[in-house]
Amino acid sequence: MIGTREPAPVGRLTGHAVGNLVLCGLMELLGDPVLALEHAGAMLGTVGRVLPMSCEPVGIEARVRGTNPGRPNEVVTVTGQHQVAVTAGRVESLRLNPDAPEACPQAVAAIGAADWLVFGPGSWYTSVLPHLLVPELAAAIVASPARRLVTLNLAAEKETFGLSVADHLAELRWYLPKLRVDRVLGDARAVGDPAPVERAAESLGARLVLAPVGATDGAPRHDSAALGAALVPVLGAAR
Repeated sequence: MIGTREPAPVGRLTGHAVGNLVLCGLMELLGDPVLALEHAGAMLGTVGRVLPMSCEPVGIEARVRGTNPGRPNEVVTVTGQHQVAVTAGRVESLRLNPDAPEACPQAVAAIGAADWLVFGPGSWYTSVLPHLLVPELAAAIVASPARRLVTLNLAAEKETFGLSVADHLAELRWYLPKLRVDRVLGDARAVGDPAPVERAAESLGARLVLAPVGATDGAPRHDSAALGAALVPVLGAAR
């Protein structure tokens, strides 16, 4: 997982996950986001490695239409990962601040050495798409010999309200036109009519794979065991 790093304003911690606050403290203590993430992983006994997409603070800005019901066509700029995630309007465009941050060297190296690059599941505008806006990361993703998988979300979030499942794939292509994908994994219940999603997947060069990866209680969340089982044949498939 690679993510943005936005410093929490002093006295304004509402809406920030406790984990993010812990990471923020570790970064201030150690002075290096990579070391901070490795320390956090050691504290939790995690397997694998988490890397930031940039080692400098990066913010998210979105142009959003319709945040004010009284002025539905007005477009405003919404700043900050949390504010974009909970915006009441429709995101029309996304940018980073600064707009061309330097990529984390370890992240670039990991992309080049990977067998698979997996996009999602996750918040589309605040977790998935920002990686495509870092020039060095985008270039590394395009140049990597790895195969590429998109794991679709099970339900639209507030930030993607109004986007269809096919629209989510179209956004990937919009922000990184050179992106080519091998497989798109989705749950049949969440995908609904597969035809438009298959066409969107094909526009990325991918084949749509449907599998029951959602929670058995019907909640819009992935079942980790079911998702893992669905990934085995996908990741093990021949080119």
